Amino acid sequence: MNPNPDDLLILLAVSRSGKFTTAAQALGLNHTTVSRRIAALGKALGGRVLARAAGGWEVTELGAEAVHVAERIESAVSALGPDDRAPDPIAGVVRMTATDGFSAYIAAPAVARLREEHPGLSVEIVTVTRRALQQRSGLDIEVVVGTPQVHRAEATRLGDYRLGMYASRAYLASHGTPASVEELTQHQLVYFVDSMLQVDDLDAPRRLVPAMRDGLSSTNVFVHVEATRAGAGIGFLPCFMADRHADLVRLLPEDFAELLPYWMVLRPDSMRRPAVAAVVHALKAETANRREELLGRPTGRRDDS
Repeated sequence: MNPNPDDLLILLAVSRSGKFTTAAQALGLNHTTVSRRIAALGKALGGRVLARAAGGWEVTELGAEAVHVAERIESAVSALGPDDRAPDPIAGVVRMTATDGFSAYIAAPAVARLREEHPGLSVEIVTVTRRALQQRSGLDIEVVVGTPQVHRAEATRLGDYRLGMYASRAYLASHGTPASVEELTQHQLVYFVDSMLQVDDLDAPRRLVPAMRDGLSSTNVFVHVEATRAGAGIGFLPCFMADRHADLVRLLPEDFAELLPYWMVLRPDSMRRPAVAAVVHALKAETANRREELLGRPTGRRDDS
């Protein structure tokens, strides 16, 4: 039995979102119809095209072959644009996850510039600090800290960024400036919640100064920066975020200069979509252009003038 082309396009929508409900909304259908058409497609092809995964659905090997065909159908239909002009292929929704800082200072400006040329493109960014997923249903791109251990995915190193110890000028005026690692233990740390930290490479402050007590902890790095500026303690911060603030001073840079890599993880089929390929290229270019900023100033200090 030959598959219904409409069913193939429904599978394509589900493969991109990982969810029946999201695909149904995008297609103007209801959830039941999407489920029924996916079942009909599987029957026509003689096997399952989707399998349950954490947080959604993943295509099976048979489903991946069907998605490839559906992409060709989508491309052929899209070519029937007005006045015989092919529409911009860099369009549609691209979904990605990244850390808070990378999302705000690398991804956001890169996507903004890309959308100026391709207004039909929409990018959804979910901010999260975690290891790369083994099953990335509904995700096109992941940006993670540290070398990912993944299967059935492509991983590319984007670049490095540096973290250091920072305190506000007001805090140092009130509590004194630590001149050694030993003196640093007299102060409290502003950093991630230890019990919720999922990335081993981010354990540096507790590894380097285990006697330093937690003062204020958060899962959000912007909270780290603002809490440090407010005098909640000494923060272990990405230099490219902390160096933006004249009221923050970097401490003991020769002892604390942790260099960590950003990696990008892609589903094997993602790069077949021009929109995903364009976002990937934009993220690579933006990371390269911000290399010096990501590595931080030599001392992180500014003139008081």
